[in-house]
Amino acid sequence: MTPPARTSGKRADAGASAGAIDEPLLPESSAGGRHGGGASVSGAVFNVSTSIVGAGIMSIPAAMRVLGVVPAALLIAAVAALADVSVEFMLRYTGRGWGGGGKDEAATSYAGTMGDAFGRAGAALLNVFVALTTTGTLVVYLIIIGDVVSGTASGGVAHPGVLQEWFGRQWWTSREVVLVAAAAILLPLVLRKRVDSLRFTSAISILLAVVFMLISSGIALYALFKGTATMPRMFPDFSRLSSPFELFTAVPVIVVAFTFHFNVHPIRAELSKTSDMKVAVRVSLVLCAAIYAAVGFFGFLLFGDATMADVLANFDRSSGAGVPQALNDAARLSYALHLVLVFPLLLFSLRVNVDELLFPGRRPLAADTRRFVSLTAVLMAVLYVLAIAIPSIWTLFEYSGSTFAVTISLIFPGAIVLRDVHGIAKRKDKALAATMIVLAVVTSSIAIASNIMSSISDEDRGGHVAGRR
Repeated sequence: MTPPARTSGKRADAGASAGAIDEPLLPESSAGGRHGGGASVSGAVFNVSTSIVGAGIMSIPAAMRVLGVVPAALLIAAVAALADVSVEFMLRYTGRGWGGGGKDEAATSYAGTMGDAFGRAGAALLNVFVALTTTGTLVVYLIIIGDVVSGTASGGVAHPGVLQEWFGRQWWTSREVVLVAAAAILLPLVLRKRVDSLRFTSAISILLAVVFMLISSGIALYALFKGTATMPRMFPDFSRLSSPFELFTAVPVIVVAFTFHFNVHPIRAELSKTSDMKVAVRVSLVLCAAIYAAVGFFGFLLFGDATMADVLANFDRSSGAGVPQALNDAARLSYALHLVLVFPLLLFSLRVNVDELLFPGRRPLAADTRRFVSLTAVLMAVLYVLAIAIPSIWTLFEYSGSTFAVTISLIFPGAIVLRDVHGIAKRKDKALAATMIVLAVVTSSIAIASNIMSSISDEDRGGHVAGRR
């Protein structure tokens, strides 16, 4: 199937169909898809920041451990700048021509914009990548919740969870039981059919993220004052790396932390002036980059080379910061609860994209209770199994960031500009788009190769150790 032919007349009619231009990606989040939802720029900044700040922040200290403070800070700034450019590219092509989802749909969502450039296959491919990216992110949320409550181990060192510290090792403090309990707590939230109904939990989640940042920064400064912490490395320590290419493994971790593109259009649709979305995105990127840099620096300062891929796991009785354990527990629990409250928002996007792929042309998901509940139950079960099977968020971030996230945030927006079906891209736009794609492909390829070589090397070392025993 191919999209309808684009004619100058249809382009001229784009303004007449302004009512369709701001149709949100998640239909249940809008009031009928009318132009302008009356939201302010500050509200958009809040929503975009909520979309950005998630589990990615937990691996920023580990990225600083690999790169050093200065390169990590520069990488955070660079990825934030590229995210701003890619969103600008997406918005420039929004509302033009065919959207890939049907005769009445304009390019009003990310998938619609991809469909406008590459036909129905492009829209479907975007849906697949968004589904895979949100799946990975939600699995990371569950892994972190399990690490905080039940505990984890790294390098042969056990890091007990909050429940294990309070009550010791019991059958009901095991990771499997804890994640089942977390799923039960999440159930009332994930079964909500409207995104708007989650606005209050989203507000609380941001507050909890700020609380975590303040607590962790305070603990780090206290430890520095007491002499139990030392200033972190400014640059990488190559003696600790198996290969210089290992530095590239931090790139996809940062990219994942700034992958929010699938929520841009729903937030834009709620603005009184959709042109304000660019300002909202830039303010949010600056704010979140500052938060990431602060958490990364203070986390690395506090734990040094013992910083784990999930820094929350470091906040146990072995943290060595010399502060009351209640503060360590407060830091962990505040962010774990933050993830619990953000989880339903991302599940909305996952559920909608999976539904569009599996049941195209059906009536809206929110109107079909049986399909809605069944799909939710299946997705929650899959997420639970993956969270039990995957041991580390760093592993998941490395591979999902090197593939799905980098494609959504850099490669697809660049491809839309290079395709330029409406002839609106300037030469410098295409040069920048091509540069984005090349950087994304090269860094991701090196990161993936380094990850594979590191995994093989670890298996070989494990085999030699077992043989000597």
